[in-house]
Amino acid sequence: MTQTLLIVSLPFEPIVFGVKLNMHLILEYLAFFIGFRYYVFLRKKSADVISSNNRLSIIIGAVFGALFLSRLAAFFENPIANIDQNLLYNLNNKTIMGGLFGGLLGVELVKKIIGEKHSSGDLFTLPIILGIIIGRIGCFLAGVKEFTYGKETTFFTGMDLGDGVLRHPIALYEVLFLSVLFIIIKKLQKLNLTFKNGDLFKLFMVTYFSLRFCIEFLKPNPFYFLGLSSIQILCLICLVYYQKFILRGITYVRKKLYLL
Repeated sequence: MTQTLLIVSLPFEPIVFGVKLNMHLILEYLAFFIGFRYYVFLRKKSADVISSNNRLSIIIGAVFGALFLSRLAAFFENPIANIDQNLLYNLNNKTIMGGLFGGLLGVELVKKIIGEKHSSGDLFTLPIILGIIIGRIGCFLAGVKEFTYGKETTFFTGMDLGDGVLRHPIALYEVLFLSVLFIIIKKLQKLNLTFKNGDLFKLFMVTYFSLRFCIEFLKPNPFYFLGLSSIQILCLICLVYYQKFILRGITYVRKKLYLL
C-alpha cells in the first residue's frame, strides 16, 4: 500500500465566507509584495552606489523585460498547443525562468541607455529568492493545476498532487534548494571575501538555472527541441551568458583546492 507524507489534499483551495480561495494567486501577489518590501528594507540599510533615479529606471527595465520574456518562454514550453489558445490565455501564461532572464536583459538594456556602469543585481538577489520561495509554495498548493509537478515516481519523496498518482514535488525541491541558497548568500555577505559587485546575483542565476536545467528532466514536458525542453534551452543560454563568471569561479576553486 503506497503512502504519502502529504497532510492536506491538493489542490489546496480553502473556502472562506463561501468563496473558494486561489492560494497560488494569493501567494504569487504576496511574493511580489514581500519581495519588494524586503528590497526596500535592504536598500535603506545599504550604501547603494546607484542613484534613486537610475535605480528606478533599472527596476522599470526589469519589470518590462520580465513581463515580455516570461510570456514568450511560457509560449514555447508547448507552442503547438498554445498557438490554438486565445490571446488572453497566452498573456496570463508565464514562467519564472523567462521572467528572470528577461528582467536581466531589460536591466542591461536600461543601464546602457542611461549610462549606469555599476552592477545593480546584488541588492535584488535575496528579495528575488524570497519571492520565488513564496511563489513556489503557491505552485505546490495548486497541485496538478499548475505545470510545476513532476513525473510519476516510486522515490520516497513522491506525493499525490491531486490526480491520485505519486509524483516528484518539483516545487518543494525548489523551495528546499532556494532556502539553502538564501542562507548561503546571507553568510557570504558577512564573510570578508573578495566578491566583485554583482557576483552574488550571478551566483544565484548560475546555480538556480543549473538546478532548473536538471529538474526539467523530472517534468513530463510535452514539447522538446533537440531533446531539450524550451526551459532547458533558456537555461543553457543563461549559462553561456555567464560563462566568464563560471570560468572565474572554477579557477578560484581550483586555486583553493591546490592550496589544500
